[in-house]
Amino acid sequence: MKFTVEADWLRDNLAEKDVRVIDCRFELARPVAGRKQFEAGHIPGSVYFDLEKDMSAPVKQHGGRHPLPDLDVLKEKLEKAGIGNNTTVVAYDSGEGAFAGRLWWLISYMGHENVYILNGGMKAWLEQDYPITTERPAYEETSFNYKVNSAIAASYEEVEAIVQANNNGVVLIDSREYKRFTGEVEPIDKKSGHIPGAINKVWTNGLVNGRFKDAEEQKERFSELDPNKQYIVYCGSGVTATPNFLALKAAGFQNVKLYPGSFSDWISYDDNKVCTIKE
Repeated sequence: MKFTVEADWLRDNLAEKDVRVIDCRFELARPVAGRKQFEAGHIPGSVYFDLEKDMSAPVKQHGGRHPLPDLDVLKEKLEKAGIGNNTTVVAYDSGEGAFAGRLWWLISYMGHENVYILNGGMKAWLEQDYPITTERPAYEETSFNYKVNSAIAASYEEVEAIVQANNNGVVLIDSREYKRFTGEVEPIDKKSGHIPGAINKVWTNGLVNGRFKDAEEQKERFSELDPNKQYIVYCGSGVTATPNFLALKAAGFQNVKLYPGSFSDWISYDDNKVCTIKE
């Protein structure tokens, strides 16, 4: 599965009328940092999508720390950016892969296939000395019709049923760092540990210097897993799990879903159990 483009490809295709670039840079500890970085300089033609304002809905009792946005609202934002059903969308972040991955997953969830991540992000672009600008483009509003691709999303109810059935052949993959998975530390959420039955595959292990590992390397990461099983990836809030979703698909796993609400949604239900691991 091809989900990235390289900086040289993007440079050569920036002027194409059916290509749109979306800057997804964001810092969880400093929510305004990404927009400021965009204003200070971005890839020519880029529009900015904020993780919390554009790619998430307001936080409620359930749904996690970054709930899925209202798709009709997201549709309007895409249309105002000149993105239609025939547009090739390229998302980039600073090089983490997770914030661009969030947008990749959202647009794929809306049934749009021509969406890619700039491999290496802004870091890779700048390493090539390619141009940046402070100019903000204006695009003619277009029409974007979407059809939800429910095959790549796992609802809370689905995850709950899987846990109650002792996972029943479905593998939950926790994408967070190991100490958060074990429950040794938890810097963000009100509870520590992981969803019962989950295994740990840290999302950052799928990248090297901000670039996604190739298909063979991803296959090696998941070599002990049965590709015929169903997999559901999650993290703290559904953002950093997206690189693992992409890595599994690149490795040839067919039945992969993202639990968008992730651990922060799971623990919003007081009766749900969490598991810890003592060393």
